Amino acid sequence: MFYPSGLFNLPGANRTQIPPILAIPGLPPPMPVSTFGMGTGVNPNLSRQSRRLYIGSITPDINEQNLTDFFNSKMKEMNLGTGAPGNPVLAVQCNYEKNYAFVEFRSAEDATAAMAFDGIIFLNGPLKIRRPKDYGGPDIMANMHVPGVVSTNVPDSANKIFVGGLPTYLNEEQVMELLTSFGELKAFNLVRENGNGPSKGFAFFEYVDPSVTDVAIQSLSGMELGDKYLVVQRASVGAKPGQSPIPGMYEAAPAIPKPILPVGERDLEQTQDRILLMLNMVVPEELADDQEYADIYEDVKEECARYGSVEDLRIPRPVKKDKAKWGEGRESAIAAQRADEAAGVGRVYVKFHEPRAAAAALKALAGRSFAGRSIIATLLADDANTTPPLNLIFAPQPDAPPPLPQD
Repeated sequence: MFYPSGLFNLPGANRTQIPPILAIPGLPPPMPVSTFGMGTGVNPNLSRQSRRLYIGSITPDINEQNLTDFFNSKMKEMNLGTGAPGNPVLAVQCNYEKNYAFVEFRSAEDATAAMAFDGIIFLNGPLKIRRPKDYGGPDIMANMHVPGVVSTNVPDSANKIFVGGLPTYLNEEQVMELLTSFGELKAFNLVRENGNGPSKGFAFFEYVDPSVTDVAIQSLSGMELGDKYLVVQRASVGAKPGQSPIPGMYEAAPAIPKPILPVGERDLEQTQDRILLMLNMVVPEELADDQEYADIYEDVKEECARYGSVEDLRIPRPVKKDKAKWGEGRESAIAAQRADEAAGVGRVYVKFHEPRAAAAALKALAGRSFAGRSIIATLLADDANTTPPLNLIFAPQPDAPPPLPQD
């Protein structure tokens, strides 16, 4: 993929003027220097490429100020960079037409340190952080892992894993919920058409602890998701010898997969989490018909009540496609799919009154079959950071199952 260098003015900018970058309050504004139409510099003795980072796939909610504040606060919080007085970020510029931004740091060392935040969640999505195209320096911290941050770049290694056969309606967070059942992820990339289009149905990932690689491959291989079976194997040049190639691995019907439980299953008796999240239980097509939706809702509610008192049950429904608004083209279909992903369609949320009831339901339902699909289950705390946020999922509503949303 091509990543702009950040050395040229944004489309439409006058090459003789300073591009519209954000001067950080409390610091003198960037002073223009003679750079032959290539932007402005704070210190002409430093290479701008080494002090700048490319941020891809930004959303309209991201702007210069909140992106600046985010990097400044996170770098101070995690003690990354030079640690010099003041803020590490000098300037930010956003291009909303092409959905990318550039962040300029006060030093090359601060920019290198900030590379470790690739994949960090900001405004309900991961930041894709890369060097500018013309950067020629070393990636000193390319293999650094910040706890809790999953990089979007999965470099070739002996422990890089390929997973294919993913239903295209699953988004990044849903796939990662399945994969983290075996351990903390170091890097993950769900491959999409043109970078941000529909899922292509396969992904690459790597665990922080290499020892769980084989366990995850053996447990996930052949798992039924929707109407497909997962193909999971080492993906890189450094893969173990003797593995089968990726093509042609869908033919054989696998054995029933083992139940997938979250890491720390042995601690379920002490858990305070009371929200059961289930994946691979329903698909959007089953939720469109009112009667079919009502039947699924009652079946899930009745089954979950066997393990304890259920406070609330939510099964998000797909948006009704209004052809007058959405149209019938490919872009309209992508927009509709994105809207469903953002609403949590394909997930089942069950909030119990007691954590022990949620734990009992998890043990009983993880790996069970529902409509011919093997359920993937995990527990969430009431304040868990999810997309969409739990406060929206459990927003007040009438007692009856919700009607199909209009858009």
